[in-house]
Amino acid sequence: MTPLRPLISLISSLILIISIYLFWTWYRGEVVQRPDATFEVHRDAWRLWVGGLLLAWSFLGRWPTLFLLTRPDTAPMRKGNENGIVITGADGERLQVFIDGPANAPTMLLTHGWSLDHSVWQYGVRDLSRDFRVVTWDLPGLGRSSAKQVSLSNMADNLQVLLGHLQQPVLLVGHSIGGMAIQTLLRDHPDVQKQAVAGVVLVNTTYTNPLRTIILSPLLRLLRWPLIEPMMWLQIILKPLAWLMSWQSYLSGSMHLTARLGYGTMVTRSQLEHTAWLMTTNSPSVQARGDLAMFRWRATETLAAISVPTLVLAGEADIVTKPDASRHIAQTVPGAFLQTFGHVNHMGFLEKSQDYNVAIRDFATKIFRQHTHRPSAASPLQR
Repeated sequence: MTPLRPLISLISSLILIISIYLFWTWYRGEVVQRPDATFEVHRDAWRLWVGGLLLAWSFLGRWPTLFLLTRPDTAPMRKGNENGIVITGADGERLQVFIDGPANAPTMLLTHGWSLDHSVWQYGVRDLSRDFRVVTWDLPGLGRSSAKQVSLSNMADNLQVLLGHLQQPVLLVGHSIGGMAIQTLLRDHPDVQKQAVAGVVLVNTTYTNPLRTIILSPLLRLLRWPLIEPMMWLQIILKPLAWLMSWQSYLSGSMHLTARLGYGTMVTRSQLEHTAWLMTTNSPSVQARGDLAMFRWRATETLAAISVPTLVLAGEADIVTKPDASRHIAQTVPGAFLQTFGHVNHMGFLEKSQDYNVAIRDFATKIFRQHTHRPSAASPLQR
């Protein structure tokens, strides 16, 4: 629920401020006169107890939040890969790229969603790199990639740069904004469909401004100009303060609550913790710029012009990019296949990672039968 992130962080900060105020008013107390004409300082005990509880929640709330809102782990998520390589991007930015799997295998390029980084694909890398070469990367401004600008067109340009380095037909897989970046690539650089792109997998994504395909869309669109966009611009202008609020929100568990809105009933503790950690450690101002860019984006006219094999994956309980958006994509892209997964939300590719990865593997196996794979040793992405 990206539009709610700054609002929930603000509420978390206000609770901390209230706790400090209660402590201060308890300490100051109120001077009252006794019957014998002497004076004493009266302090309300409830201010001390309530202030203490709110203060404890403000800095320790993430622990009960994780325990109460998640399941135990069977495959704990880990922090990001440290063994990436750096590629120069379309505008001179540093793009951090990671490669797993056999060097001579068919290649798939996985693009993550907003506020995250390459490490959210670790289940995909685990399951898919046995048979395919799996390339993941950090979108500009996130993870360890730098950014000169934050826009969907820039993300698409950098996808084109990566395709140029890979020098073979590639299966493009994109979650959320990653799927939007792929659509932008096919809109802005349609010629890549002739040789560079073997197929496309769009995972829990949309084809237009996400505020139009999110739950409570009418309300959020109504709040866009008077509330949502001003708060995002404040994150950009007041960057140091936004960082402090973000970390306090992480400690209080408010960031985890925000991340939890993107999951269904099967989220585990490490999945929620990892998502909240990435939402905290990535720059709030970069995240705000990306959100603003999405509000001004659409690729409606692009869908009918997509000529490569396309698989659309959706979660039936997705409230961030509702499954209706995926159905529209599948109905509009010529020959597209739609597969939906029950009881999973926007982060369904983590909640039901095995099911999602089987669908991606089967689709990749099918389309790569039509292509030959001749990696060139000249590219830094070949190994």
